[in-house]
Amino acid sequence: MLDATLKTQLQAYLEKVTQPFEIVASLDDGEKSQELLGLLQDIVGLTDKITLKTDGSDARRPSFALVRPGADIGVAFAGIPMGHEFTSLVLALLQVGGHPSKLDAETIAQIQAIEGTFEFETYFSLSCQNCPDVVQALNLMAVLNPNIRNVSIDGALFQEEVERRQVMAVPSIYLNGEVFASGRMEVKEILAKIDTKAGSRDAEKMSAKPAFDVLVIGGGPAGAAAAIYAARKGIRTAIAAERFGGQVLDTMSIENFISVKETEGPKLVRALEEHVREYEVDIMNLQRASALVPASSEGGLHEVKFENGASLKAKTVILSTGARWREMGVPGEQEYKAKGVCFCPHCDGPLFKGKRVAVIGGGNSGVEAAIDLAGLVAHVTLLEFADTLRADAVLQKKLYSLPNVTVIKSAQTTEVKGDGQKVNGLVYKDRTSEELHTVELEGIFVQIGLLPNSDWLKGSVELSRFGEIIVDAKGATNIPGVFAAGDVTTVPYKQIVIAMGEGSKASLSAFDHLIRTS
Repeated sequence: MLDATLKTQLQAYLEKVTQPFEIVASLDDGEKSQELLGLLQDIVGLTDKITLKTDGSDARRPSFALVRPGADIGVAFAGIPMGHEFTSLVLALLQVGGHPSKLDAETIAQIQAIEGTFEFETYFSLSCQNCPDVVQALNLMAVLNPNIRNVSIDGALFQEEVERRQVMAVPSIYLNGEVFASGRMEVKEILAKIDTKAGSRDAEKMSAKPAFDVLVIGGGPAGAAAAIYAARKGIRTAIAAERFGGQVLDTMSIENFISVKETEGPKLVRALEEHVREYEVDIMNLQRASALVPASSEGGLHEVKFENGASLKAKTVILSTGARWREMGVPGEQEYKAKGVCFCPHCDGPLFKGKRVAVIGGGNSGVEAAIDLAGLVAHVTLLEFADTLRADAVLQKKLYSLPNVTVIKSAQTTEVKGDGQKVNGLVYKDRTSEELHTVELEGIFVQIGLLPNSDWLKGSVELSRFGEIIVDAKGATNIPGVFAAGDVTTVPYKQIVIAMGEGSKASLSAFDHLIRTS
């Protein structure tokens, strides 16, 4: 199952296992069970600390649980955790085997103090780059607290279960049999939902912090660059972000980041965070800003308020809240979001294997999505509002070569249709003839660009008619001491490398402002 190189690497990791445990597998006579058995045999053959039993009684087959004698640990996988989930498997083996996590002591204590019964079921796909964060977070929590259990389920392998539960997006999390959440989450986000007092404790700690010289709102490429440039000046710097990494976390392949031929979004985000943490930057993640209160006088303090009730003050503020997926804004879209209406083809594509889907948008993102999906689904219908596709010529050539793709131009999507539980079609208007047409399908992938995350700034900072923060050549807004950078601004071309440059520039401008006003 594992090649020689991977075995060598895994063996080195398994040397960190200090407490013996068992892998208890539940198998049948199917091909996938034999494939899982081969993987598990490879693992136990690399260390004497892990033994394998094949007498498991779990109804999901193939599956396996990690069982440590004398400890009540609820970590299990239903499926074969390869692809993006192989790292989740390795971490689970290490943590169940006694190797400590890198989680801070305060968060560990918070997890261990949780009381109640928490039976999690996490549906993932092997091609989903967002899923490992959820799987790893819940597995770690299950290792630390016997009240918490998690089974991670490959949705593509357990199609009947996925269809019965109407799971149409990954990661999807169930808690005690009920829908808990969908989408990327990390430990602290999960804790915030099950530990109801966490938000108020965070708010108190944040509000007690003294004023910063530079406060960066947003943790994407622009925010990370701004924080690094500010911290290198030796001034008091902080980042408050709703989600460190922002949109980059949802980007599968990055091939235009200069000097790096190819990387993945989550990998780049990890590198960004590690770089920021090299400096004395106060990072406050999972904090959503709700209002900006500009200083009442030059040289005064700006205040940023947050949804959890906290507030932070600073001499200068850099706004880098990025952008989010643009929605179609048609009837049925909100009702069927995560029930057939999706935004991440890499994550959710495997759930539509053998089915019919549509891609909305003919730019690079839309055409790339259609090409990727064509290898998984029965048929792809790509709808473009304009009379020509906007994607690069090389992508269009590939698209038109695929036999199971239909391209419809001058098409305006007007409605998402469904049966009350899931999507079963869409309606579009032919912009040339004005005729309405219905396309029967099971999934819709929306790829029509981005919207700036600036709603919370209305009335405080000058915005363009598109909602972007208006900045000058130095990244300055209309408010002295408030700067902005990245996809949330009027700077054209929403690219990672441009956002980083703009974040650096805004930080240098903020430092210059401090010198001139302090």
